[in-house]
Amino acid sequence: MSATTVWITPENKSRLEGLKRHPKESYNDVIARLIDMAVDGEPLSEEAIRGIEEALEDIRSGRLYSEDEIRKEFGVEE
Repeated sequence: MSATTVWITPENKSRLEGLKRHPKESYNDVIARLIDMAVDGEPLSEEAIRGIEEALEDIRSGRLYSEDEIRKEFGVEE
C-alpha cells in the first residue's frame, strides 16, 4: 500500500478528528467513510428526473403556493 501526503487546514484536521468513531481510527478510514456517504450508488430513475424537471418548470412558471395558502386550504393551524 502506498501513502500520499495531503495538506489540510488545522480546522479541517480538527473536524476529521471529531468524526473519528474511536481515538485510534485512522484519518484514512474517516475519509473513506465520508466518501462512501457522499456517493449515491443508486442513480435517479427516469421517472424521478421527469418529476424534478416538472417541479422546476412549475417554479419557473410561478405555479407555487405559499405556506399560508396551503395551511388555509387544508385547515391546518399553527
